Amino acid sequence: MKGFTTKIVHNDRQDAIEHGSLHKPIHANVAYGYADAKELAAVFQGEKSGYSYGRQVNPTITALESKMTVMEDGIASVCFATGMAAIGTTMFSLLRAGDHLVSSAFLFGNTNSLFNTFDKMGIGVNFVDATSVAAVAAAVTEKTKMVFIETIANPRTQIADLQGIGKFCAQRGLVYVVDNTMTSPYLFQPKTVGASLVVNSLTKYIGGHGNALGGVVTEMGSYDWSNFTNIYPEYQRGEPQKWGITQIKKKGLRDFGASLGPEAAHHIAMGAETLALRVQRQSDNAMAMCHYLSNHPQVKKVYYPGLSEHAQHARATDLFRAYGGLFSFELQPEVDLWQFLNRLQVIVKSSNLGDNRTLAIPVAHTIYFEMGAERRASMGIDESLIRISSGIEDIRDLLADLDEAFAR
Repeated sequence: MKGFTTKIVHNDRQDAIEHGSLHKPIHANVAYGYADAKELAAVFQGEKSGYSYGRQVNPTITALESKMTVMEDGIASVCFATGMAAIGTTMFSLLRAGDHLVSSAFLFGNTNSLFNTFDKMGIGVNFVDATSVAAVAAAVTEKTKMVFIETIANPRTQIADLQGIGKFCAQRGLVYVVDNTMTSPYLFQPKTVGASLVVNSLTKYIGGHGNALGGVVTEMGSYDWSNFTNIYPEYQRGEPQKWGITQIKKKGLRDFGASLGPEAAHHIAMGAETLALRVQRQSDNAMAMCHYLSNHPQVKKVYYPGLSEHAQHARATDLFRAYGGLFSFELQPEVDLWQFLNRLQVIVKSSNLGDNRTLAIPVAHTIYFEMGAERRASMGIDESLIRISSGIEDIRDLLADLDEAFAR
């Protein structure tokens, strides 16, 4: 099986499933019993594969982790209760006080908040313009252990120099973490640019239906963890390629306990089967709406990598299968932001993204409000900026909804 969707749809069946089920069932249990106490001890000590306690392992979640590993062409994955839990636990597991992290400045608001918290706790953070590898290189110090980048920035859609940063991290021996949420494994695989670890918010495009929270970290197998000084001795066993992900799971997930539930894992695994179909439709819809908005007199500026005038359009064309379902636009000063949004009928005024429904949100007043006006200005977030997450509706209905909102 070589096709992206074929592999996802049939991944569960690569191992035997109870009663011939086509989907891995929901295992809603926390503990696992063993007839032989020595076998139980061997599972706990990692000498034998098996299930010990639901905070770290569950058959339904294992099936989703396997699916994610295949989707990202990695070697192992660990799931979490949310995307933020995946990022936070990874940092907690691998970084220590005195270490330094270089991050994109064009960062999801919650991730920005988390990194600022780590900075106050003794892990230094520099935020840089990641569209340039030179900016990343200039921020690196002798204490730098990791570089964290998002594929497409939310909400202004800047695209990092993913290839250049990957080459730089490989030369300097830095852990290269790529958040693939905005693109998803269908549009882009960070392994192709040398990522060490890949993060996805399963809540977004992979789950796709707005009915389950989740996050995942996938090990690419490209980083030599035997050179990483923060791996604890108890996890320096077996292949060095897996030391990092093992520490994330056995130290981070166990200690923080941000476990994904089996019912949520089942929802996400089912949603993932149609990822390619949904994201392609969402990308097509986004492109059509952006062309419409770019030519509308009441719109000041549109930000979407699929537009030829986008600063990183060529980079996006080289890297991604399509340009994604997320874009943003600024209204002309004479257009009332609130009246325009309230006139939308098909497009839903809501947070989240990657849903089947098209969602709109006033960025400066909601998800980036806590940053303050000065930080928003530094990120180029205008007070009239509206973020759109394109859904799978019929495009004629979406365009008509925009048209009526402007006209009224």
